[in-house]
Amino acid sequence: MSVEGLHAHYGKSHVLQGVSLQVEGGETVCLIGRNGVGKSTTLKSIIGLVRPSAGQILLRGQTIFGFPPNFIARRGIGYIPEERRIFPTITVRENLLMGTKRPAEGGRPRWTLDRIYSFFPRLRERARQRAGTLSGGEQQMLTIGRTLMGNPDLVLIDEPTEGLAPMIVDQVEGLLREVKHDGTPVLLVEQSTETAFTLADRVYVMSKGQIVFHGAPAELQCNKSIRMQYLEV
Repeated sequence: MSVEGLHAHYGKSHVLQGVSLQVEGGETVCLIGRNGVGKSTTLKSIIGLVRPSAGQILLRGQTIFGFPPNFIARRGIGYIPEERRIFPTITVRENLLMGTKRPAEGGRPRWTLDRIYSFFPRLRERARQRAGTLSGGEQQMLTIGRTLMGNPDLVLIDEPTEGLAPMIVDQVEGLLREVKHDGTPVLLVEQSTETAFTLADRVYVMSKGQIVFHGAPAELQCNKSIRMQYLEV
C-alpha cells in the first residue's frame, strides 16, 4: 500500500497535512507520535471512515482513495479500531464468525477459530458468553481475532495495547508477531516506542499532521533529537 500527500479535515481543522507512507509486502510498519497528531485519522482515512480531501491511496497499484469502508474492506484491508467495537449482545464465538470472509477461490483460510483460540485461550473459555460482558482486555482480544478471521491482505491496527495489563500486552504482541510470520503486512499505530522497536521493520514519526521522521527502529533509537522533540514528554 502507498499513501501519497494525504490531507484530511475535521470541519475547518486541517488534521492531515500531506502524509506519505508505504507498507510493503510482509512488513510491519509503525506510525508513532504523541496524542492528537493525526495517527488515528491516518488509519481512518485509509479505511474510508474519514473522507480525505486530497492525496492518493493505492492498494496493489489500484486507488482506494475516497471509497467507502465496505468497498475498501472487500479489497482486503482489515481494520482494528482503538475503540474495540464489538457486537455486545451476541456471543464471543458469534462475534468471531461475523468477521469471516470466504478466501479466494482455491485458497485456504489462514486464520480460523482454532488458531485464534490458540493465541487467546480466554476467548475459547468465554465462547458462549455475551461479548458485552467481557473485560476491556478480552474485548481487545476479540476485536483483533474478529478482524483476522477475515484473512486480510493488510491489517491497520490502532493502539492495540493501550490500557491493557502486561500479561495481555504480551499475548497481543505475540499474536502480532505471528501475523508478521504469516506474511501479512501491518500498519500499526502506537504511542509506545518500546512496542514499535520490538515489532516494526520501519517507523514513521508523526507531528501535527505531518511525517517528521522515517527509518529503521535502530535509526530512531539513535536519534535522540527526534525522540526528545516529538515523542518523549
